[in-house]
Amino acid sequence: MSRNTKLILKIGGAIIFIGLLVGFVLRYTTKAHSPEDTLTYQKKGLELEVFYNRPYKKEREIFGNLVPYNEVWRTGANEATTFETNKDILVDGSELKAGKYTLWTIPMADSWKVIFNSKMYPWGINLDEEAYRDPRFDSLVLERPVEEIDTSLEQFTILFEEKGEFVSMILAWDNTSVRVPIKKEEAQISTSPDQ
Repeated sequence: MSRNTKLILKIGGAIIFIGLLVGFVLRYTTKAHSPEDTLTYQKKGLELEVFYNRPYKKEREIFGNLVPYNEVWRTGANEATTFETNKDILVDGSELKAGKYTLWTIPMADSWKVIFNSKMYPWGINLDEEAYRDPRFDSLVLERPVEEIDTSLEQFTILFEEKGEFVSMILAWDNTSVRVPIKKEEAQISTSPDQ
């Protein structure tokens, strides 16, 4: 192997190593500011799971500023938030098939659009800080009213709350909360006399 080839390989190896090191440091620092969390719900054969990153308020004005109104939000930080269900469910009365989805929202002053998208994305935003979501893969889009919270939440939080036959997925941060009702879809029972 020639001397020049060895030099080029050493320089290339050094560049790759530095790139990996920078990527690791950036990933670690972003996770430190917005740690990841996995939320699960399991009952009567229904399993729901949400994976998301939880940014902090840090005395910032959140909705309408840090998270602009009328723009697609990755519903957290870093990677796109994911929602997974092992059964077909009704989300606010509309069917969502069993599977894994990315969860996007469009916050507005009085309501939010909540979007379940069937495509997985490598990160929540691109280099221009625009949401990666491709609307052609939207499986379900619904709109839910905003509820005011008395106490300001410092960290973005998603939780499940069971009430009666519904389990609500609650998205909450600062003084804003949005409740998304979910119900396991029941199998259709035939009333035909032939069966």
